Amino acid sequence: KIAVTYENGQVFQHFGHTAQFKIYEAQEAGGLLSGGGYQRLRPRGLAGFLQAQGVDTLICGGIGGGAKTALAQTGIQLYGGVTGSADQAVEDLLAGRLVFLPDVLCSHHGEGHGEGHSCGEHGCGGHSCGNHGA
Repeated sequence: KIAVTYENGQVFQHFGHTAQFKIYEAQEAGGLLSGGGYQRLRPRGLAGFLQAQGVDTLICGGIGGGAKTALAQTGIQLYGGVTGSADQAVEDLLAGRLVFLPDVLCSHHGEGHGEGHSCGEHGCGGHSCGNHGA
């Protein structure tokens, strides 16, 4: 099973603030799965939630270090730093052509960003978001 952080058909850009995941089976696309009730448990709560759903792969935009660790501990394969259509991202993953950032990391939480901030929606400036400067 593949989960994608999801909002309005797109890969949502901030794992820790994900309200919905779209879950795909390898053979066919599934429906939306709400992760919103688990947000207060993040980052480990979302990783455990996905694990309980049988998810073994996650596609997302930005993600923090704690969430990356929690996903690794659950054995969920992470494809971070992905943008664009959720459906296209899954199609690209299955075809072996998904563009992702293996070292994606959003670590600028608490540095003056408002509640509406989403990783990947800005140029990052001096922040260590994505794979800048690597």
